[in-house]
Amino acid sequence: MNEFNFADLRDNQSVTDTRRRQLLTGGFAIGVAGTPLTLWLSGCARLPARRSATFARIAPSTADTIRVPEGYRAGVLFRWGDPIGAAHLPAGEPAFKRDAGNTSTEQELQAGMHHDGMHFFPLASHTRESPRGLLAINHEYTDDGLLHVGGINDWSRAKVTKSQAAHGVSVVEVALIGGDWRVVRPSNFARRITANTPMQIGGPVAGSHWVKTAAANGNTVLGTIANCAHGFTPWGTYLTCEENWHGYFNQPNALSAHEKRYGIAARKSGYRWWQFDARFDVSKNPNEPNRFGWVVEIDPFDPQSIPVKRTAMGRMKHESAMQSIAADGRVVFYMGDDEAFEYIYKFVSRNAWNQQNRAANHDLLDHGTLYVARFDANGTGTWLPLVVNQGPLTAINGFSSQADVLVMTRQAADLLGATKMDRPEWIAVHPDTKEVYCNLTNNTQRGKPGKPATDAANPRADNAFGHIVRWREAGNDPAAREFVWDIFVLAGNNDSASTNTRGNINGDLFGSPDGLWFDAQGRLWIETDVSPGNMNKGDYAQIGNNQLLVADVATGEIKRFLSGPVACEITGITSTPDGRHLFINIQHPGETPGERSDPNHPMRYSRWPDGPHGGRPRSATIVIRKNDDGVVGI
Repeated sequence: MNEFNFADLRDNQSVTDTRRRQLLTGGFAIGVAGTPLTLWLSGCARLPARRSATFARIAPSTADTIRVPEGYRAGVLFRWGDPIGAAHLPAGEPAFKRDAGNTSTEQELQAGMHHDGMHFFPLASHTRESPRGLLAINHEYTDDGLLHVGGINDWSRAKVTKSQAAHGVSVVEVALIGGDWRVVRPSNFARRITANTPMQIGGPVAGSHWVKTAAANGNTVLGTIANCAHGFTPWGTYLTCEENWHGYFNQPNALSAHEKRYGIAARKSGYRWWQFDARFDVSKNPNEPNRFGWVVEIDPFDPQSIPVKRTAMGRMKHESAMQSIAADGRVVFYMGDDEAFEYIYKFVSRNAWNQQNRAANHDLLDHGTLYVARFDANGTGTWLPLVVNQGPLTAINGFSSQADVLVMTRQAADLLGATKMDRPEWIAVHPDTKEVYCNLTNNTQRGKPGKPATDAANPRADNAFGHIVRWREAGNDPAAREFVWDIFVLAGNNDSASTNTRGNINGDLFGSPDGLWFDAQGRLWIETDVSPGNMNKGDYAQIGNNQLLVADVATGEIKRFLSGPVACEITGITSTPDGRHLFINIQHPGETPGERSDPNHPMRYSRWPDGPHGGRPRSATIVIRKNDDGVVGI
């Protein structure tokens, strides 16, 4: 594991004497419980007593199944097409038709496709012996080749509507009943949120010219899409993050600079929603793309509540909205923009959250400051405020209001000189130290002609395997403006002949880190998303299928805990509060290139989870438990 080198920091002349004194003797000087700075910077050596991961690591696997360590078991809980348990329907309805024959109306009452980010919210009836709660689950995108009878042939309005119904979020009630986890059906909490669910727009962009259309006044919007990673608030709401929303829009005319910066283009393939839904035809509705790319807040405990797009948190291809609490009670959310050479952000609420009155936090996320990160070569960093009329964010540069800054978040970050990262994805905050970790999944464009070169925080050209960066805020306060950072691990093959793919892993090899999560014991769980085109080839040959690993951040040791089915992504990790029941999502098992599949294609080599005679592969939520009913991972 890489450690901070204070000799390099002291010798780096780019740090002024004043700032050096601030870093070494000021707010950074004391860590958790009086731990000296040098100790917590060298691998968190003085963490409170925690139990290490003692499970027996598993070997890499290429089998079309779930593999977990000896002494553990995994069971399927909630698959694409399973009924959510709507209160007004019989328990098994609407049932999944394995030939993709469900209608869009039925799909609106079933699990959507391609499960991703997820969080468990305990109910008041939750006990250690009989846990019960709500799972909020993202459905990132659809494979229209699997979703429809006839695949993508004979494209129609009905297929567009069904695809839209398979996007969004599921809220389901789950409980341990008779020794097994089950979806509670019927349930008064069960809810589907789709690409057509009415929502509000909150924050500085609400009502602005950016989000007004012929059909809407700028305060409402239909739907959420591309729901990848997630977050949650201390007052018990769910945050779903809109990531690759740009791919749903078609712009056949000349592109504006703003449209180019966010990836809007003329499209001949992909979702093709614009052919039957004018909202997604930018030539007809030029402001509709500005209504996507946000963090959406959902109250899972109130199925009648209206989701709200929280525009103060910025517009980007959102990955993660991981919370931390500032010293004064304000809430901080760390976010990545998942594209090559994009940035890491944090949002700091204006007000502290109210622990006594949940309703008082209703619009807390509409007011605050958005920052973007600059990682300096000397191991320090700065959070740069994205605030109108500060620095270059002025009218002369195209920013006349805070709404301008937030809709054009990327352009504002460009002007501020933030550090262009290698695809920032999920972010995790250590429960004790508040140290922050971020997955940088990969970036094979780094160092190519006309592309940004390597830098201290992104040290490898053609970075096919990715890495994990971590930082500690000044004074250990998440609201601080400065931080210190290092690289926790470089993923890859430790024996590779190429420095671009050579890792420095202490333990089991992995590539393309994607999901990231700390359990209550301070163990860092890493989920991977190696693309099917790279899997089991070249330097990936020793890794096998995508996997779930556990890292001890004190020692740097990384152990493989789970291997997934063929060509899947491992994602969406959460647990019950006692840590005895771990939920993860298996996304797109058997994915074929292009993400628009023929279910009978010879490359469709997965039939998970229903087996070789079960029809189409289905993304699903699984539950992992120890046979002795102990804490998972210990």
